Amino acid sequence: MTQAEMAHTCRGTINLATAHIDTEDACNIVLSSGGRTYHLKAGTEVERQRWVTALELAKAKAIRMMNDQSDDSGEEEPTSRSDRSELQGALKTLASKLDDLSTCNELIAKHGAALQRSLSELETLRVPLEGSEKIKAVNERATLFRITSNAMINACRDFLELAESHSRRWQRVLQHEREQRTHLEETIEQLAKQHNSLERAWREAPTHSTNTPDTPSTHTGVSERPRKEEASDEDEDTEYFDAMEDSPAFITVTATDPSQHRRSQSNLSGASGGQPSEWNLEDHSSPSYNDLSGKEVQPRRKRRSRIPDKPNYSLNLWSIMKNCIGKELSKIPMPVNFNEPLSMLQRLTEDLEYSELLDKAARCENSLEQMCLVAAFSVSSYSTTVHRTAKPFNPLLGETYELDRLEEFGYRSLCEQVSHHPPAAAHHVMSQRGWSLWQEITIASKFRGKYLSIMPLGAIHLRFHASGNHYVWRKVTSTVHNIIVGKLWIDQSGDIDIVNHRTKETCQLKFSPYSYFSREVPRKVTGVVGDSEGQAHYILSGTWDERMESAKIVQSSRGSSGAEGKQKTVYQTLSPRLLWKKYPLPENAENMYFFSSLALTLNEEEAGVSLTDSRLRPDQRLMEEGQWDEANSEKQRLEEKQRAVRRRRETEASDAMDEEYEIDSGREYEGYQPLWFHQRTDPLTGETSFVYKGGYWEAKEKQDWSMCPDIF
Repeated sequence: MTQAEMAHTCRGTINLATAHIDTEDACNIVLSSGGRTYHLKAGTEVERQRWVTALELAKAKAIRMMNDQSDDSGEEEPTSRSDRSELQGALKTLASKLDDLSTCNELIAKHGAALQRSLSELETLRVPLEGSEKIKAVNERATLFRITSNAMINACRDFLELAESHSRRWQRVLQHEREQRTHLEETIEQLAKQHNSLERAWREAPTHSTNTPDTPSTHTGVSERPRKEEASDEDEDTEYFDAMEDSPAFITVTATDPSQHRRSQSNLSGASGGQPSEWNLEDHSSPSYNDLSGKEVQPRRKRRSRIPDKPNYSLNLWSIMKNCIGKELSKIPMPVNFNEPLSMLQRLTEDLEYSELLDKAARCENSLEQMCLVAAFSVSSYSTTVHRTAKPFNPLLGETYELDRLEEFGYRSLCEQVSHHPPAAAHHVMSQRGWSLWQEITIASKFRGKYLSIMPLGAIHLRFHASGNHYVWRKVTSTVHNIIVGKLWIDQSGDIDIVNHRTKETCQLKFSPYSYFSREVPRKVTGVVGDSEGQAHYILSGTWDERMESAKIVQSSRGSSGAEGKQKTVYQTLSPRLLWKKYPLPENAENMYFFSSLALTLNEEEAGVSLTDSRLRPDQRLMEEGQWDEANSEKQRLEEKQRAVRRRRETEASDAMDEEYEIDSGREYEGYQPLWFHQRTDPLTGETSFVYKGGYWEAKEKQDWSMCPDIF
């Protein structure tokens, strides 16, 4: 219907309350009711979805109006026998209680009247004036008591009548809400299935028969179906990537030759024609690219593969609130119900879950290929967070955690909590397979009502020994949604800029935030690897919870203008190559805090570790064993012990300042100093951070922990 036709007679009507709303394809809507069917067509898929939403809302309103009318007429009964019996049972209980109250009222009235008669008789007797006044006062109170009892029973009777008159309407409203919720769940499930089937169809689309072995394939960042009336003059396997400029997602652009058409395909698609390059040949020899090097080495020690199941404890918010009464905010103990039995130091160590990517990168002679693997490693550190909504334990000041996997995977890792306010942890990893990694991470968080933003501050450094390539990058923002109500879920969003400071090569990764209305793949990550001159060489694509791929660029050209009027670059690429794929979670992971295989071993008891190691933390150990009440008590004891140490340290600092005026005292208070890390200024970033100063592994070999503080 056009705007000009709006003033003319309506072409027909349909009862939305009984109508069935369906969609044929991307733009068509079908309305049917009582043998009458209307076919509507929207201009775009987005416009079609808006119409469907508006029609569904109008249908729900029509159903509510119809139900309200039927409730007023009193002709309809509750919708189900179970609801009817439940309602009748409630009314019967109310009537029984009302009878009890009536009986009590009669007894009160009877005894009250007798009391008044007795008091009246006493008034007629000759008693002192003071006694007469008291009897009169008691008589008045008895009268008030009888009036109050009558008012109470009348109020109860009114309540019962009101419940009876409105019971049907309440039941109708409840039933309608249940139906709407069920309908919404079914709609969301159907949309999810359609999305998965479309994505699978694109991936499994057969290659065109005219495709030659030398034809390169290309990718685009937006997935859409080809229109039926369009015939492609170009290779069916030709796809395109848009350059990452300002838009976080790639868009479909027109090819250089306007007479040619091309179809788009999802970033994650691996279905493309053409022979793989030499770089890709390695991929086809093994099912997973990260099933290489370290993971093939059989560990000499058998690590544990499970922990006790998480207890099914309900979280009593009132028990938390009552413990907060009269206490300072900083002293409020948070129960372990919100935690998982790992410390933040152990979570930081989980970044090494896919360390074999760095082992492979160390053997790369091409620095651009090495950059692709480093980028995949930076993304892989988020794969364990998708189901991990519980928070790790906050480390105590001076707490450490070591992970010695020298025999299995060739590396040793050490973390230490170097600051408490603000909380900061330093991490150092040395690998015998040609690389070193170090970082200092400070966690900043902001509560924004419905969600919590967690912003890791600090740079991650990675250096390869043979080439001297030094990579630096920073983590993205993590967001925990539904803090107040609903099921918790985590999203990652933002940009990661990886820089090779030796060659000046860069990689720009974009973590797209989740959007319910977006047609993009959830948890999507895209990126471009470029040289020192800004020339793009590789396209990266994937998701941060599943896999990452790379595709070598063979040709680039300027495309059409984007939504903001800026011209995009079209990249033509070879077949995608699998860089990284997530390992499946262990069996029964949902009952073990969704821990990965590495996470299950992190808190395993180990002999010879430092006295400050997280494995020896008693509250964390009790929680892992399922003793949550004892863990809460122990957690509160440790936190109070840490506060006492901090107060003593502050007193010492105050005393040192008081003595500064004495010239000959020679006393200078340095404050808390970490045991295994010291502050240094980084020559590349210019930032001051804590770096490993050595000595830990030597102390472990000697089993000399005399310098360790007593924190547990």
